[in-house]
Amino acid sequence: MKSEVSLHQRIRANIEQRILSGEWGPGYRIPFEHELMVEYDCARMTVNKALFALTQAGLIERRRRVGSFVRRPAAQSAVIAIPDIEAEIVARGQQYRYELLAKRRRRATKQDRELMRLDARATVLAVTCLHYADARPAALEDRRIVLDEVPAAEQVDFSVVPPGGWLLRHIPWHVAENQITALNAPDDIATLLQIETGSACLVVDRKTWRMEAPITSVRLWFPGDLQRLFARFTPAGAAPRAPGFDQAG
Repeated sequence: MKSEVSLHQRIRANIEQRILSGEWGPGYRIPFEHELMVEYDCARMTVNKALFALTQAGLIERRRRVGSFVRRPAAQSAVIAIPDIEAEIVARGQQYRYELLAKRRRRATKQDRELMRLDARATVLAVTCLHYADARPAALEDRRIVLDEVPAAEQVDFSVVPPGGWLLRHIPWHVAENQITALNAPDDIATLLQIETGSACLVVDRKTWRMEAPITSVRLWFPGDLQRLFARFTPAGAAPRAPGFDQAG
């Protein structure tokens, strides 16, 4: 029984890796059950367990008599849209530059566990980085990625690929929670953002989940004079233009 459990977990991990790496994109048809049975030399029940787990994780959808397909991340909506910082800076006609400050794989701390409701044995990838617009720091990103749910993140070279953009392009999510505050920059944050200590900053704390599983938590510091929030509404509450961030001025 132990070998069967181990095998269905391996099948799930192999398929998940192909999806999260982008090898199998949204809409891709997963091999049929009988094809997976041959590939892994196992029983249909073992394959079924792996596909059921992937369905529960929100990575695939199963269509009766048609097959299983990589799920399209269609449920991406929030009160404030999740921005791709690089894309927004480039769209403003500014030159984007990115700098990785720190990256560390570690056990979840007490703060991590409380913040994302993680198990005591959870492993996270802690990433801190700076985003530049032209020559000026535009955002400081302090992120935690739950490796138990996003194992592919450990293989990504975040010295050249911003973690937020990579997650948006590769990891499906279903629920996001934003908290926005105005804070004065302490010494360490002010130094990194090249602003005066005590300067006003827009701070965004965000958590995302795939089904019930926590994916990532991030705190973003924006210099207050560079950012503003916008949203457009009708009397009925519809928003023809998605809310998000924009450059002030």
